[in-house]
This record gives sequence, C-alpha cells and structure tokens, in this order.
Amino acid sequence: MSTLNTEPLATLIERLYTQAGEATSPVLDTVPGQERERLMRSKTDYLELYGMLKDLWLPVSRDTGKLLYMLARSAQARAIVEFGTSFGLSTLHLAAALRDNGGGVLIGSEFEPSKVAVARRHLAEGGVDDLVQIREGDALVTLASDLPKAVDLLLLDGAKALYGDVLGLVEKHLRPGAWVVADNTDYCPDYLAYVRSPQSGYLSVPFADDIEVSMRLG
Repeated sequence: MSTLNTEPLATLIERLYTQAGEATSPVLDTVPGQERERLMRSKTDYLELYGMLKDLWLPVSRDTGKLLYMLARSAQARAIVEFGTSFGLSTLHLAAALRDNGGGVLIGSEFEPSKVAVARRHLAEGGVDDLVQIREGDALVTLASDLPKAVDLLLLDGAKALYGDVLGLVEKHLRPGAWVVADNTDYCPDYLAYVRSPQSGYLSVPFADDIEVSMRLG
C-alpha cells in the first residue's frame, strides 16, 4: 500500500482526472490552430497563451503520474521542483511520494492565480499540503532563488519554450542521480538537443510519445 493508492488521495485523483477530461476553454477555441502552434513555441508570448488556458487542467496522463511517483520513490526524493502546477494533479502524485519517503518539500510554480488557489485546495483535500509550496508567478522569477541545495527531481510541464531556461535555473541544485522529467517535448527541440548531448551531463531517453526522462550524471 502507498499514499497514492489509499484514501483520501486515490478517490481524489480519479475525480480530478474526470473533471480534467470534461474541461473546455471557450477562449482558446477561438484561436486558429496555426496561432496556437506559434504561441506554444514562443519565448515571449507564453503568458498570453497560458492566460487563455486558465480553464484547462493540462494534467500529466495517469501513466505519467504513476511514473513520477515511481521515480520519486526510487530516488528517495526529499526535494522536488515542479514547473507548471496547474490544478495540481502531478503535484499530488509527487507529494504522495514525498510522504511515503518520510517527508520533504515540493516547490511548485504556477503563473495563473486561479489555478494556484484551486491546486492548494486539492492538496489540502489530499492531506499533502504540508509538503508543498506553490510559488505564484512567472517561473523565471519564482524559481530563480531559494531552492533546496540538493534537488532530487525536476518536473517540467509549464510553457514548453522555457524548459531550457527553467532547467538552467535548477540545474546547479540537481544532485548526481537526480531525475528530470519533461512533458510535451515535441514543442521544445532545443531542450531535447541539450539533454541528449553527451556533453550535457545527462543520460536521457524518450518515454511514451512526448516525454523525456533524463538523469543528472554529475
């Protein structure tokens, strides 16, 4: 048994995935597909895009959530950083791993204030809010300081064009053997080129369709 598979988290997570699947974004529906693609890859207009996405959950898949829990448990993680909290589904999986590892801290970053408020309610309902600090605002600011000296796992699931920049902020804190999990990497070829380079200090492999799992080597 684990915190992930017992109450209150088990039922909460299933309920939230159902809600996520039913969510719509009337504003985003008015944006042409070509413009959506441009915004997804932009390093300057990402705040505009994620303002449009404020009603969408943008969660990791169920399998990715389980993968995050497994990696955090196997690493005996005590310090986790998450870029892109949204409504907190990935956060719940990671916080469950921290609980089962004996405690720790997860520092998350989320731009949209309404999502921060809802995510905090979900964390409290799941009984893991004592393990999580969500920093509201642009991650290039919120994750630029006051991070744990040794980070065991970094999840990248915010604005895709910023993956390399956020990794750059956290990289010096990643301990040898730390995991970096990046979702939706089809939108960030420069990030993939970096972590897959033999000179980068990572061992990196694709997982499923568009996830990259990397280990910090030193």
